[in-house]
This record gives sequence, structure tokens and C-alpha cells, in this order.
Amino acid sequence: MLSVSRRQVIRGLAAGVVCMAGGARAALVPTPDEGPGPFYPETIPLDHDADLVQVAGRAGMAQGEIVNLFGRVLTLSGEPVPGALVEIWQYDYRGRYKHAAEWRGAADPNFQGYGTTKSTGSGSYRFRTIKPVRYTGRTPHIHAMISGPGIKRFTTQIYLKGHPQNAEDYLFKGLGDQAKQDAASVLFRPRSGDGAADGRFDFVIG
Repeated sequence: MLSVSRRQVIRGLAAGVVCMAGGARAALVPTPDEGPGPFYPETIPLDHDADLVQVAGRAGMAQGEIVNLFGRVLTLSGEPVPGALVEIWQYDYRGRYKHAAEWRGAADPNFQGYGTTKSTGSGSYRFRTIKPVRYTGRTPHIHAMISGPGIKRFTTQIYLKGHPQNAEDYLFKGLGDQAKQDAASVLFRPRSGDGAADGRFDFVIG
């Protein structure tokens, strides 16, 4: 029968504490910094809240698959960043932006196309929007920007994890290795209730 002394147990517990502490100190993979692209709003719309599927003054809802995009704004060491301005902008269910440079026709009038929120004390943020679709030349994506006091502004794109078009998208491929691609990807999982899928995406800034 194996006998374990009290000293061995203490040593084992101590080793476990050191391992956990080391894990807590491990740096996260930073969210890739990408350019804002040509479709950041020329003028910020009057309705620019965190619910992009309903536009103030309109009775209809945006067409497309409604999803909840949420997560936290974190430092490289995993500390929350409160008060960060989180902006997202994206095209509608047919791949059309609300922008004068859009060449594919008028965008869905019931889709806000742009929204903002601020991270809470725990670094949390949340948006209600539509799941992006592919359009000619690009894999599905959502543009995002993080800014605020003491924060170096950066923009990025949020991709759909595992989407087959990713392998052909020049910007996604340009991110580099798998870790960086994962740091720019979100997986939307269906949930019960209202039928909207949930996707968690943490912005890691440093």
C-alpha cells in the first residue's frame, strides 16, 4: 500500500499553488490590430446604441440571423478594462454597408449597421446584432474599435470561427499563426428561449 507523508502532501499542494499562480500570470494572446477598412461611418447615426437590430422610429426589425455578441475588454494579464468605448460596424444580411461608398445598393433600413457601448466595471460589454454573412471577396466579419482614456485606440475584425471561407480570405490569412487567428474569431452557439445565438469575444489589449 502506498504511503504518503504529510511533508509530501504539503509539497504537492505548494507546487499546485505555484502552478496556478504561474497560470494566472501568463499573458493572453492580444487581439490582432487591423485597419478600420473603408466603411467606418462618415457620420455617427443618431441611433447608435448596442441593439443594432432595431432602429429608433422604425417598427421593423433587421433581417438576418439575430445574435448576441458579448465578452470583456481585458489587459494582457487578464485584468478588466472598465470604461472602454467599444464600437462595432458591419454590413446587413445581403452584405451592404450604410455608407456612401457602398456600391452594392441600398442597405437594410431596419438594420442600424453601427453601435457603441462602454465596458462595465468588470470589463464586460454586450451587443445585439446579426450574424455576418460572406460577400464577394470577403469572409464573414464584424469590424470593431476600442478606445478610451489611457487606451491606445485600435481596430480589429471579428471572424466566424471555423468558417470555410476563412482559408481564402487574405486578411484572415494575414493574421499569421493559429493562436492569432483564434484571438480574432468568435463561435456563435444557439441557445434556448428567443432563439438568438450567443457568441463570446474578449478584446485583449496591450
